[in-house]
Amino acid sequence: MTATTPGSLTGAESRNRVGGETVGRLEQRRRRAALLFLLPTVVALLLVAGWPLLRTVYLGFTDARLGGTEEAAFIGFTNFGYLLTDPAWWQATWVTLKFASASVVLETLLGMVIALVLNAHLPGRGLMRAAVLVPWAIPTVISAQMWGWMYHDLYGVVNTLLVGIGILDAPVAWMADPDTALWAMVAVDVWKTTPFMALLILAALQTLPTEIYEAARVDGVHPVRVFFRVTLPLIRPALMVAIIFRALDALRMFDLAYVLAGGNPATATLSVYARQNLVDFQDVGYGSAASTLLVLLILLITIILLTVGRVRLAADTR
Repeated sequence: MTATTPGSLTGAESRNRVGGETVGRLEQRRRRAALLFLLPTVVALLLVAGWPLLRTVYLGFTDARLGGTEEAAFIGFTNFGYLLTDPAWWQATWVTLKFASASVVLETLLGMVIALVLNAHLPGRGLMRAAVLVPWAIPTVISAQMWGWMYHDLYGVVNTLLVGIGILDAPVAWMADPDTALWAMVAVDVWKTTPFMALLILAALQTLPTEIYEAARVDGVHPVRVFFRVTLPLIRPALMVAIIFRALDALRMFDLAYVLAGGNPATATLSVYARQNLVDFQDVGYGSAASTLLVLLILLITIILLTVGRVRLAADTR
């Protein structure tokens, strides 16, 4: 038996060490290259999004007015204290949460149904996919203006249709009535953004292995049971991403509420409320504080959704 000194290595051990060091150096080079490629994007995001956000947070602690932000004085948490005691801000918060919750739930359910239909092997499937994306391709401002005409109490096609088929006895001023204005906005948002949810869910469905469904079909498992026990758990990560994206978008919704309702307090979201204080009342400090609280609300809801998603994923993997 040949003895080896502690500092000596056999040929195989030497090759393994050299190979490991080479792989390690390659990995480090790849990481440095990836960081270099990401650096321009990170810098652009910091300039485009990071600096305005920090500026808005800072102005929320001042008494800045429109056109005089440079002379603003630091007043601490005064603006935030006023916000938390302002009934209009709480009304806007409640409207935003109701709008986001109703929109995201309906869009997820309808998007799931549409995605399942588009994923099936039906004739004209390509044309159906293109047609479904049309509402999503229309800019939100144009969609809001179009639906505003359709909701008109005298000349709108919605009232004409509902009165014609006997659902309504008389035309309804959809956007003037606080009881119907919010749900009218939800209907428009569902019409426009459901294709986005359907597209994301369809992309997840098309990544699923067909062997699982063939085995279930051979075993005679009911399609509904296959959906809840196989399809839904497999697409849950993609579904959670889609829900988070839509929730973030719905919570900061501005253009739809502003164009359709024109700043009506009954349908004013947090974004509309912040804009009114910034522009209409020219109170930059107060409006910036409202925007800051909106960002914090979105951050809190995002953390909750991510936590719930991780818990569900952990439960599915057990």
